[in-house]
Amino acid sequence: MSERPDLSATNGDRRLNVWLSGDPDGKALVLHLGTPGPPIPWKNFDDAAVRHGLRVITYARPGYSGSTRHRGRSVADAASDTAAVLDALEVEDFLTLGHSGGGPHALACGALLPHRCRAVVAVSSVAPYDGDDLDWLDGMAEENVIEFEKTLLGEDDYRSFLEEEIEIYAGVSADEVAEAMRGLVPDVDKAVLTGEMAEMSVTTFRQVAKDGLEGWLDDGLAFVRPWGFDLESITVPVAVWQGWHDKMVPYGHGVWLAANIPTARPHLLDDDGHLTLLTNRLDAILVDALAMSADHPLG
Repeated sequence: MSERPDLSATNGDRRLNVWLSGDPDGKALVLHLGTPGPPIPWKNFDDAAVRHGLRVITYARPGYSGSTRHRGRSVADAASDTAAVLDALEVEDFLTLGHSGGGPHALACGALLPHRCRAVVAVSSVAPYDGDDLDWLDGMAEENVIEFEKTLLGEDDYRSFLEEEIEIYAGVSADEVAEAMRGLVPDVDKAVLTGEMAEMSVTTFRQVAKDGLEGWLDDGLAFVRPWGFDLESITVPVAVWQGWHDKMVPYGHGVWLAANIPTARPHLLDDDGHLTLLTNRLDAILVDALAMSADHPLG
């Protein structure tokens, strides 16, 4: 992934900046990054995509990295944005993977673009805040509990909170980031929050500090509002990958998604956290995604 967007697409009067990486002749994989999620270079993922013949398409969600803000957006709006990006690239069908805060946006594509989406991979994905019989905050680190409590107070209070957070995180080094994130990273995740993963984390926060908080702000607000689609309507195969030790998005979210998406294929793993899935199991995740998509007829 280059530092600058490879092209831009439009959805109505909004601009969406797009980055391309992986195998240029491979199957299209739309990557929905976590929150906060400005597109930044991710060599480990790009190398894995090349190994498995995948062309990675990443667009900056509204409010991030030059993409026009869409105030009040819902999770469902990611589907029309994705379609606009695919149209600009003249790509018809695709797989999609979303990690953490990107998971709901990948699920939106599966629900609302069944005629184009062949498979969805939800890795450490947030579940709906209004999910029946889901204790949404149970098992979540205190830092994230505080953040999501601020989203419920409205945009102004949440913005004030994020302004304080970004001032802290944007000033840390790669060597300091694991300690700065405190309870969000249990020991299994601290072990992999080094090297490229640590550099990506600090680059993410510095990019958000440079570009502004609107993308992060609107992501958080969208998660606790109705998503705008019914998970039970999904007909596309969905792999749900979740680690027991995850303190950012608790294990219960993955269990709930696996139980409430009719096409779900659960991978609920005892030894993983939030970050280890994308460092230690990335090849397995991509192989599984390709297998799911191989025989799925488009709706």
